[in-house]
Amino acid sequence: MADGVRASDELTIVIPAKNEARLIPHLLVSLAQQDYPAMKITKVVVADAASTDGTPEIVLGFRDRLNVQVVPGGYPSTGRNAGARLAFSEYLLFIDADIELPDRTLVRRALELMRRKRLHCVTANIRCRGGRLADRLLYAANNLAQHLSRLARPFSTGMFMLFDRQRFEELGGFNEKVLYAEDYLLSMQVDRRKFGIVSGCIYTSNRRFRKMGHLRLARLFLRTALNTRNPEYFLRDHKYWQR
Repeated sequence: MADGVRASDELTIVIPAKNEARLIPHLLVSLAQQDYPAMKITKVVVADAASTDGTPEIVLGFRDRLNVQVVPGGYPSTGRNAGARLAFSEYLLFIDADIELPDRTLVRRALELMRRKRLHCVTANIRCRGGRLADRLLYAANNLAQHLSRLARPFSTGMFMLFDRQRFEELGGFNEKVLYAEDYLLSMQVDRRKFGIVSGCIYTSNRRFRKMGHLRLARLFLRTALNTRNPEYFLRDHKYWQR
């Protein structure tokens, strides 16, 4: 943390959630274990999309370890923007409710990378702990795409997106009209020279693969890449968020 910056003004963490009672405790525990010096007083905003499984109550049960707050959410883009509107910090970290941070240094190092290189957006590699070979291969392909994207248009997922708040606001935040890949669309607008990938990884589940199937998701991601310059594509409902 740079001298002269109050801890509470440096970072806000925003997590969109819906019925995440089973997985979000793992994320919150991993956040509480981070070695980032200001972690305990960093605002953690969970934007809850009308959960019926007790997610808000579970989140508020972490008030002794984290500075948590629950606000109304919706689709991920809506929830992320709702949390960002409450932030007055220099940086915003958007993460998904079903991830874990296995490396307790990750948040601190991501912020250090952001400051050292004066970046606008930093992401991390993704691993699927306990997944099948197909799961691991698809996330490996995702990581490769992220690294290659630094040569042209940055690509990041909302699983872990650290943003300079001023630049985030200049870009207009997440587009709430699109129904799919709003994180991809936002990251594409970042100058490739202002985009970074912190070493290490986050863990995620393979539940999306189990629900939609590997081939369907692979086709969807490929069509997304091919329709980068076609805004109408992202306004269609691709059934990605159907439960």
